[in-house]
Amino acid sequence: MTDGSLVGQAAVDQLLEVLDLSSTGTMSFRGMSPPVGPQRVYGGQVAGQALVAAGRTVDPDRVVHSLHGYFVRAGDPAEPIEYEVENIRDGRSFSVRRSVARQHGKTIFFMSASFQRHEEGLDHHAPLPPDVPGPESVPTMTDRLSRYPERLGIWGQIPRPIDVRYVGEPGWVRPGDRPADPHQRVWMRIDGKLPDDPLLHACALTYASDLTLLDSVLSVHGEVWGPGGVVGASLDHALWFHRPFRADEWFLYDCWSPSASGARGLATGRMFTVDGSQIASAVQEGLLRRVGG
Repeated sequence: MTDGSLVGQAAVDQLLEVLDLSSTGTMSFRGMSPPVGPQRVYGGQVAGQALVAAGRTVDPDRVVHSLHGYFVRAGDPAEPIEYEVENIRDGRSFSVRRSVARQHGKTIFFMSASFQRHEEGLDHHAPLPPDVPGPESVPTMTDRLSRYPERLGIWGQIPRPIDVRYVGEPGWVRPGDRPADPHQRVWMRIDGKLPDDPLLHACALTYASDLTLLDSVLSVHGEVWGPGGVVGASLDHALWFHRPFRADEWFLYDCWSPSASGARGLATGRMFTVDGSQIASAVQEGLLRRVGG
């Protein structure tokens, strides 16, 4: 099996280019998609770019603590994405922005994001899940793909700036190869070095947060993506940032689904550093429909 995708620092540098929006006005920006990618814009990309746009209009002393977004239309990777930011409020402690992504004159995604100046206060968090093997003890993406050469397809072409290591079986294995599991746990990190800008790390984490979250709905049922399984699309996405972190260091994405019905599934996840600090929480609902084999 030949894997020709861009990986490591080269892929990370390309991700940084994707997140480096060009300014088209005081509160407007333009983003591009990678030259090689899926047929529609990856949701984590547009969410990450929307956060870049919002963050560039806020005092750097205020750090993003939450975002809430809706995916409205599929994005066209061949076309630029125009971002318009609205200043909702600048208070003494918080700044709120609304960031809207458009293509062909139509909204494809919109997000509200809130930023806060540093303050001291109560501090606690849930513990790291017990008995989870470390990132060096679980198979790499290349190891996983070697078992499923027919799945190489787009994975062998698109850049992979994130080192993704599933603790259990991923959702892209063959139908019948995935045991039901109430949790999906994945180790992740940006597969190279990022600059020290906290906003950039938050945008990179936003980009990563959409990769595997919805798959936890399928995991409950032992279902898989694609022929003989399920197709899906993200409907909305929410993310809370709890503590300082580096997206280029390992974090565990512990995901599970509390409910699925009406062709929709709800997924929630927590992100922990290797030493057990909870850095973020995510919630997403997605459209999920069965397809034939």
